Order: sequence, then C-alpha cells, then structure tokens
Amino acid sequence: METKMNKKKEFNVGKMYEKYGLVLILMLISGFFGAINGNFFSLYNIQNIFKQSSINGLIAFGMTFVILIGCIDLSVGSILAFVGYIAGILLVNYQLPIVVVLPVALLLGMILGVINGVLVSKVKLQPFIATLVTMTIYRGVTLILSNGLPIRNINKASEVMKFINRGEIVNLPISMIIYLVVFVILWFILDKTLFGKYLYATGGNEEAARLSAVPVTKIKLSAYAISGFLSALAAILYISRYNSIYPNAGQGAELDAIAAVVIGGTSMSGGKGKIVGTLIGALIIGILNNGLNLLGVSSFYQEVIKGIVILIAVVADRKKSN
Repeated sequence: METKMNKKKEFNVGKMYEKYGLVLILMLISGFFGAINGNFFSLYNIQNIFKQSSINGLIAFGMTFVILIGCIDLSVGSILAFVGYIAGILLVNYQLPIVVVLPVALLLGMILGVINGVLVSKVKLQPFIATLVTMTIYRGVTLILSNGLPIRNINKASEVMKFINRGEIVNLPISMIIYLVVFVILWFILDKTLFGKYLYATGGNEEAARLSAVPVTKIKLSAYAISGFLSALAAILYISRYNSIYPNAGQGAELDAIAAVVIGGTSMSGGKGKIVGTLIGALIIGILNNGLNLLGVSSFYQEVIKGIVILIAVVADRKKSN
C-alpha cells in the first residue's frame, strides 16, 4: 500500500516538473540574479531583457518549426544580417518608406528560407549541410554588398523604426508587443490547425506521414519559409534596436535560437515540442545574458555557460526520449 502511494507521489512530482519545471527554473534564475544585483528587477532592465529576448525569440520560434519536422537551420543569423543590411540600404541610402521596406525585407527572408527548404526537401541534402552552406553564402553576399562597412543612423531615416525601438504601450516595449502577437499566431497555427498537425506528423515519422497523405515536401518548404520570415522580422527589430547593421550581425544567433528551443522542451529528433516552451526558453537565455552582463562576466565565459546549459538540456531530452 505504502509502495503504491510512493509510486503515485513520484509520478505526480514527475508530471508537475514536466508541466511547470521551466517556469520554476525561470523563477530561480531571476531570483538568483535579483538577489546579487539590485538593478536586475528595475523597470529599465526588465524592458531591456524583453527587447533582447524578442530578437532571439522570433528566430527561435522559426527554429521550433524547423526542429519539429526533424531538421535544423544554421543560416538564421546570416539571414538576419543579409535582410537587415538590405533594409538598412533601402531606408538610409534610398530613403524609402517603411511600408515599402518592410514587405520587401519579409519577402526576402521568406525566399532565403525557401531556398533552404528546396535544398533539404528537393535536392535531399542533409539539413545540417544544406543550411551550413547557405549560412556561408548569405554571409558572404552580405560582406560583398557591404564591403565590410556598416549602415548607420537607420532610426534617423525612419520615424517608424525609432518608434519600434523606443515606443511603449502600458510599459511594454513595442518590440515585445510584436513578439507576443507573433507568439499567439504561431501557437494557434501549431495547436489548432491541420498544418500544425502535419508538422508534428512529419517530424514524428516522415515515412508514416507520407503514407498517410501528408504533403511532406510542402510542409518542409513551409517550415523553412516561416523560419526565414521570422529571421527577417527579427532583423527589422535588430536594426531598430541598434540603429545600425554590421555585416557580421547575427553571428551565433543560431546557437541562442537552438538553445531556446531545446531548453523549451522541443525534441531535437522532431515531432515533439510546444511554442510556449520556446517562449520561456528564449526568456531564460535572455535573463542569463542580461544577468551575466550585469555581473561583468566576460563574453568568453558566457559562451561556455550557455554551452553547458544547452548540453544539460540535450541530455535531459535524450533521457526523456529513452
């Protein structure tokens, strides 16, 4: 009788951890940094965390779609730099309005994502190799176009970009509001639509999905297109936030995005995961970055700490899968 009760207790604790473990980790990390630095919970710093998280979070949302189908996208940082640079040229050099630049930038990001999808689903390259190649090509083209030089004073050329950076509604930065609206749309797509079910089916067992009449090739193309689109949207928030774009912008963005997705509980083998997990995972990465910066930890050590966090998340995912 006692053994049965103990098993039930262990089961409930396990279920509780699975449901609320991420929130608990988020609270513990926040409490730790708040206890050793009085500025951590200031309104300015919280807004800063939200702004930083929104750029990484948008890229991570797109990465979630790609990982759910059992693939990977290493080119997201290069897409951010490429699209950001083109948007910067159109705004500063050609003085085009944002209503023209925004759709051009988003369409460009989507096209770059579709190229990844074609290489993976039509040419049948391994996702790691395909996106490693495009990561190099997109970055190289950006360097050629820029000649290694940045585009500056972007917010001076556009009042809308300035508003995206500095505007607030009920103390929530505009970038954070955009981020949350995108999150709600993506949550609806994944949880409430047939397309979402097809994504999970493709990642869970591609052959079984194909035999069940799931249009696997179109699903893969769509997932990469969404990843490219969201990387482009992140590029708009990036150039608004930093008021400039350098050709090496977004380097390492793929690492932060993958970290947010894996910490959020999405399986690297595909077919399992939730967008809400990625939202919390991106916030944990944002808080880690912010807290370590406040403590004056060197960026070199920050990379090591993030790598360890990813390793722990991957090992936990592997144990859960087994």
